[in-house]
Amino acid sequence: MPAIATSTKTKRRYQIVTEEKAGGATYTPAILADFVADKMLELWNPSPETVKVLDPAIGDGQLLLSLLERLTKKTTAPILVYGFDTDALALAQAKQRIQARFPNARLHLQHKNFLQHVLDAPASHALPLFQEPSAPEKFELIIANPPYVRTQIMGAEQAQILADAFGLAGRVDLYQAFLIAIARVLCVHGIAGLIVSNRFMTTKGGAALRSALRAKFSLRHVWDLGDTKLFGAAVLPAVIVAEGRNGEICGTPAFTSVYETNDQAIAEASDAIAALSMSGIVALRDGRRFRVQHGELDTSGNIEDLWRIATAESDSWLATVAKHTWRTFRDIGKIRVGVKTCADKIFIRSDWHTLPESQRPELLRPLITHHSAGRFRSIKPKKARAILYPHESESGQRRPADLSRNPKSSAYLEAHRSALEARTYVIQGGRRWYELWVPQDPAAWAAPKLVFRDISERPTFWLDFDGCIVNGDCYWLIPDREGDEDALWLAAAVANSTFIEAFYDHRFNNKLYAGRRRFITQYVEQFPLPDLNTPLAREIVKTARAIYDRAGTCDVAAIEAKLDEMVWRAFGLRVEEVRR
Repeated sequence: MPAIATSTKTKRRYQIVTEEKAGGATYTPAILADFVADKMLELWNPSPETVKVLDPAIGDGQLLLSLLERLTKKTTAPILVYGFDTDALALAQAKQRIQARFPNARLHLQHKNFLQHVLDAPASHALPLFQEPSAPEKFELIIANPPYVRTQIMGAEQAQILADAFGLAGRVDLYQAFLIAIARVLCVHGIAGLIVSNRFMTTKGGAALRSALRAKFSLRHVWDLGDTKLFGAAVLPAVIVAEGRNGEICGTPAFTSVYETNDQAIAEASDAIAALSMSGIVALRDGRRFRVQHGELDTSGNIEDLWRIATAESDSWLATVAKHTWRTFRDIGKIRVGVKTCADKIFIRSDWHTLPESQRPELLRPLITHHSAGRFRSIKPKKARAILYPHESESGQRRPADLSRNPKSSAYLEAHRSALEARTYVIQGGRRWYELWVPQDPAAWAAPKLVFRDISERPTFWLDFDGCIVNGDCYWLIPDREGDEDALWLAAAVANSTFIEAFYDHRFNNKLYAGRRRFITQYVEQFPLPDLNTPLAREIVKTARAIYDRAGTCDVAAIEAKLDEMVWRAFGLRVEEVRR
């Protein structure tokens, strides 16, 4: 098995940064470590024999300290403590802290990469983790906050090694490999408590990991801790408590979700962790309010499907929507991301007009960015941007523009040739040095299109009839069938409604900080549409057009409120206050 490299850059991301470790900061807050340890031991049946515990990315030792504090009160059996870390300073700090609290602890801490240790295990054995003959092969308790290191930091080669070794796909993250490796060394009926980013639960890239977790563990409870800000970094965490399995499944996993809201509180809690034992809107002492929901992990679909909380209320609500759904956005047309140049300073500018006419490139095209974002109709940004778009379409095929017929564009690009040729991946991909990395189809830009920004507290969808090019900070959709413009108006009406905010929260239950939602392909393509052929839907289309025509006037707000109510009615529902 090829070695897993640990570069200086990776080491710094492996467990935050060395300077923070030297300063005594903990990687996992004690309050969260205590919560995970408590939930693990609620499910664990004490063994009369030796108990083997592991933290595969030990950091400063806080997780093991929390677990040992509770474990020593629950069993009198000998406890063997194992830990790994690639940072020698962190490992020494963890050893010092644990020995100070538990001087009789039998420690086996190794300055080594846990993943490499698992991969180096002899195939003829049940993955023994240690060289000593008497060392354990499996663990009764594993507590972990695996390192979060993305592909671009590890490097493509290392990411591919991990993907091949642990059966992962897509954009591999180091923590994903850790979770699969943990499953390999967890005893049957042993308990694992895992702190991870919640991102894998609701992204396409997390499908392989979702499938693997459900196949290799008996999941017992999942907590989506959302925007509770338990970590100093901008991390949206989740906690998974799982049981080792040998083929059996321990029923449907419980699921708890907590996200910040502005709704009126019905209960109070000292902190976000204390709020997890309550339901409804809970106010914290610091003034924040959270919606706490308890249900089950929706396991009704395929094993790799998105993870969402299933409650009787949400399931009933979604069932009503399904009965009134004619098509989804993906049935109108393919959702595309905007263009990506990988050299924006060269291709995209707001000051093209300052160039003399003799130097202004012929291939300039108007560009839509998130600065243009408006509801139903774009707004004029302070600095309108244009893009030098070096692509054209001939006989339905995209090709690079002929620079010999565009001498001013050619001269401009030649002046930046060295910087553009430094994008070696463009050339290695069979492109010419002056092409965009993601150009999209030049023939499609002229068609009417629905455009939307990817991150927003409120949905922001608008129509473009000016043939603009869409930048990579936005998404766009054109109808598959030419002339199907009414479907775009219907989609704009649904997408800009409070109904779609409620649908998003029921179906995906995933937000970023400050109530912002991600309007990305995998979500938007599932947005429902009512039957366009009904009188109500035709009225919705007519009203959406009216809003577009009257954009910026004082009566638009009243028309939008009328349209919003019609969208709710089209799906068999009454307008409700949207959860933010």
